[in-house]
This record gives sequence, structure tokens and C-alpha cells, in this order.
Amino acid sequence: MASLLEQLLSLAMAGTVMVSSSLNAAAPHNDVDNLLFLANRQWRVSSAYVPDVREASVKGKVREMRDEAATALEQLFADCKAATGKELYTVSGYRSYYTQNSIYQRKLEKVGSQKKADNYVARPGASEHQLGLAMDIGWDEYQGTSDKFPQSKAGAWCTENCWKYGFILRYQTGWEDVTGYKTEEWHFRYVGKEHAARIYQNQMPLEEYLILLRQAALMDIVIGVE
Repeated sequence: MASLLEQLLSLAMAGTVMVSSSLNAAAPHNDVDNLLFLANRQWRVSSAYVPDVREASVKGKVREMRDEAATALEQLFADCKAATGKELYTVSGYRSYYTQNSIYQRKLEKVGSQKKADNYVARPGASEHQLGLAMDIGWDEYQGTSDKFPQSKAGAWCTENCWKYGFILRYQTGWEDVTGYKTEEWHFRYVGKEHAARIYQNQMPLEEYLILLRQAALMDIVIGVE
């Protein structure tokens, strides 16, 4: 029979594992491989981070995304074509840290200051594209990024239905102070169907949704401890 001390140590270890696991669940934005990892002007991705991506079987330019996101994108594009008769096109999916740096440096040289460059382009490490979970989308009549995307037949359908496939419209009007980025009607982020549905229903940016998740997870810890 185990001694009292051994039993107490076993219970303490089990409690530590339970709390640690709960804390990890409360902070998905800290795990770069998590679908909810937060990449913005405050939270950066390491230059060494390179996700496993594949080329989605859709029309467009840069089509690479993580496998789960690419599969969802393929279904989204196919269903849009079936529903509207119009086609969506990829504009820009996965970008490495160094590709993002090149894009930023070109913009910096063009506008002359970091303040101005930051209005248009994310700095290296601050872009969701490096996660392999973001896609800029265009449509058959304009295969680039455009504020007119949601007014197009394909774009309107995509904006309204993307959450059903696990995507969210990441940078919406009125969220600029929270996300740190201007409105981008074409930028979609994959977070999985469950989270996308909740974010869509609550009409909130990812940053605020993560706060709600963390509060709920921490409350579960408190209740569990009690």
C-alpha cells in the first residue's frame, strides 16, 4: 500500500497536470500550431516558423495553405461556384517570414516611412499569412484584392457563408483599433468551423473572441479547484 506521502505527491502531480492543461487551453494564441494562434502587430511569429502547407486545388495565384485550411477552401470555392455561377480566385495564401519582409521593405522604400508603410503592409512576423491559415480572395471579374469584393456576386456569397467552412472575415470595418489593421474585405482566416460559427454569430474580432475563451477556461479552473 502506498504511503500517505506517496498518495499526496500523486494527487499534487495530477492537479498540476490538470491545471497546466487547462491553462494551455486558455491560451491557444500562444501555440503557433493552434488554429487560433494570434498574429498581429503585438503578437509576432518567429522568423524560423514554417508550417506544413500544400497547394489548394483551386484557381488563382499563391494557393498554399495548411492542409485542413486548403481542404476547406476547396469546398468553399466549389460551393460558391455551384450557388452563384461565379468563381472565386486565390490572390495570396502562405507567405514566409522573408517574403513578408521583402513586401514590407518594398512598401517602405515607396512611401518613405515606417508609419506610412505600416498602414498598408504587416511587418515580417506580424502577418497571418505566415501561419498558412490566411487567404486573400478575389473573383473571376477581378482576380486581385479589392474593396469591391463584397459587392460582387461571388464575394457577397463568400462573405456571408465563409464561416460554414471554418473561415472568418478577419479585418472588418470598425475593428481597426482592436486588430491594428485597416479594413480588408478580401482577407479570410481559417479557425475551424466551431470557432468560426461563434465568431460570426457574435460579430467580434478574433482578439476579443480569444479573451472570452480565456475567461471561460480560467473559470473552469477555478470551479475545478473549488
